[in-house]
Amino acid sequence: MEDQARKLAIVVSRGLDDERATVALTIANAGIASGQQVTLFMVSSGVDVVRKGAADNVHMNPLDPPMKELIDNFQSNGGRILICPPCARVRGYADEDFIDGVQVVGSPALHALILDGAATLSF
Repeated sequence: MEDQARKLAIVVSRGLDDERATVALTIANAGIASGQQVTLFMVSSGVDVVRKGAADNVHMNPLDPPMKELIDNFQSNGGRILICPPCARVRGYADEDFIDGVQVVGSPALHALILDGAATLSF
């Protein structure tokens, strides 16, 4: 049960034009820093956040790190990023359009995390 309490799944539906995407990544990084296994599941315009080059110059809140730094820190510290396939396809994105390390997988991957005891947040 201890491992189950240490898992966090965050559903991100906000894109690069919404500060809540930055909030989601800030909370995800804090979750990793607190010892949790954190997975982001990007849906709707959230998939835009992890498209190659898209977040390179995004800095929505001057009190938070830039978006690219938040993403890089998240991944380098073991965070996992999953992409909703239909959300990517409707935008014309292919797997190679995303930054290294993301996985384009269906919702069963999110449900598996929840069934394994992950707490969930949604932005």
